[in-house]
Amino acid sequence: MSQAVGFGVASPMKLSTSASRHMSVKFNGLSRSFVCVSSQSESQDIEKSRSLSFSPLDNKTNAVRSSQSFLCNPVEKRGAVGDRIYAAGTVAYDTFSGTAAESQSNTAEEKIGVLLLNLGGPDTLNDVQPFLYNLFADPDIIRLPRLFRFLQRPLAQLISTLRAPKSKEGYASIGGGSPLRKITDEQAESLKLALEEKEVPVNVYVGMRYWYPFTEEAVEQIKKDKITKLVVLPLYPQFSISTTGSSVRVLQNMFREDPYLSRMPVSIIKSWYQREGYIQSMADLIEKELETFTNPDEVMIFFSAHGVPVSYVTDAGDPYKDQMEECIHLIMQELKRRGVANDHTLAYQSRVGPVQWLQPYTDKVLVELGERGVKSLLAVPVSFVSEHIETLEEIDMEYRELALESGIENWGRVPALNCTPSFISDLADAVIEALPSATAMNTTPMNSSVEDDSDQDPITYVFKFLLGSVLAFLLLLSPKMVKALKGNLL
Repeated sequence: MSQAVGFGVASPMKLSTSASRHMSVKFNGLSRSFVCVSSQSESQDIEKSRSLSFSPLDNKTNAVRSSQSFLCNPVEKRGAVGDRIYAAGTVAYDTFSGTAAESQSNTAEEKIGVLLLNLGGPDTLNDVQPFLYNLFADPDIIRLPRLFRFLQRPLAQLISTLRAPKSKEGYASIGGGSPLRKITDEQAESLKLALEEKEVPVNVYVGMRYWYPFTEEAVEQIKKDKITKLVVLPLYPQFSISTTGSSVRVLQNMFREDPYLSRMPVSIIKSWYQREGYIQSMADLIEKELETFTNPDEVMIFFSAHGVPVSYVTDAGDPYKDQMEECIHLIMQELKRRGVANDHTLAYQSRVGPVQWLQPYTDKVLVELGERGVKSLLAVPVSFVSEHIETLEEIDMEYRELALESGIENWGRVPALNCTPSFISDLADAVIEALPSATAMNTTPMNSSVEDDSDQDPITYVFKFLLGSVLAFLLLLSPKMVKALKGNLL
C-alpha cells in the first residue's frame, strides 16, 4: 500500500491500521478504498525507512528525503488517445495537519496519466558520445561548487569524448546499443494493461533523463493529451539524488514555468524498494535461479548495486546506501521465510573517476570471495529493473570473467525484473494507491547534490575559487579539450 502524503508525493510502505482512515474514489462506477494515515501516528517501520520525509530540500540533512521518483514513455511510438476516468472527487492529504480534504465534483471528468522516468541509453554506437555528454553535463552527476559550474559543459564534453571509445566497445558487445528504451516501452505497455485490468484506465508515458525520448517530450505529450491528473513513478527502486533526485529537479523546473502543468494534480512516488510485491518478485527470481545450481544451498547470493560517490551520502544526505541495505535485508528475510538460508553479500559496481565511491567494490569482492574458497555464486543486480549495459556487459561479461579467474567455478545471474507479471501488478497497485494524494506539484527548487557555497568560510571560498580557476585554465588549454570543443562546435 502507498501512503498519501503532502505535496503530491506518495510513499509506499506498510501502515499502521490504527492510524488510518478510509476514503473512497470511484473509477468508472467502481468504488475503490484508499487509506489515509495521520502523520502523527506513523508506525516505527515508517520512521525507520524515513519514507515520510518530504519537506523541500533546504539543508543537507533533508537533501534527499523530500525528493521524488517517476516514469515516462516514448511518446512518438505510442500515441495514446487517452482513456477517461469519472471520479467522485479528488482527494488531497495534508501531512502537516493530519487531515484529509475531499473536493466533491461528481461530474468532473478526469484523464489520468502515469509518467515513467528512466535513465535512457544510446540506441546506436553513434549515440554513445552525445548520450555520455548529457549524462556528465547533469550537475547531479558531476558535482561542482557554484563558482565552477561554468565548467560543467566543457568538462562533460571532455569526459564524454575520452570515455566514448571504451563505452562503444561495451555497447557493441551487447548488440550495438542499449535495450533500455525497448524494455521500458514494454514495461509501460504492461503497466497500462495491468491498470486497465484493475478498472483504472490511464495513459502511460515514458521519459528518459539522458536520451530519447527525453522527459521534456513526454511532458509535452501529456499536455497535448490534456491529462488532468498525473502519477509520476520512478523505475529506480531506491532513491538517489543522481537518479530520482535529478529527474525530479527537471520536472519541477518544467512545472514551475508552465501555467497548465503548475495547476495539474501530481503524485510522485518516492522509492518503492520496500513494497511487498517488489520484494516477493525479487525473491521469486532468486529462488528460481538457485535451482539451476547442482548444490543450491552452497551458493553465495551476491547483490551488486550501482554505486554513488561517498560524498553524496556524507555531504548531501543521499539515503541510497541506507535504502539499499534495507532492501537487501527485506529480500533475504523473504527468502528465509521460504526456507532459503544462503549466505549473501552486497557490493557496489560502476564507479567512475578518482573520487571515493560506496564500498565494498564489486570487482574487489569477487576476488576476495574466490580467495576465501567460494565456488558457487549467484549475482543479483538489485538496483536495476531492466536489462542494460551494466547487467548485460559489466556483470555478465566483465564480472563473470573476473569471478572465474578468481576461483569461482559456478556462476549464475538473476535476470532483471523487466515485465515480470507480479512486479508490474505491484507497480499498478502503487499507482492506484498514489492517486488520492495528487496535488499541485511543489516547485520549490530542490537542494540537489550540487554543492552550495553559502555556508563556507571566506578562506575556503577563496581557495576553491583560485584552485578552480587554475584547473579551468589548464583544462581549457589541454589538447584533448581543444579537440573536443572544436568537434562540438563544427
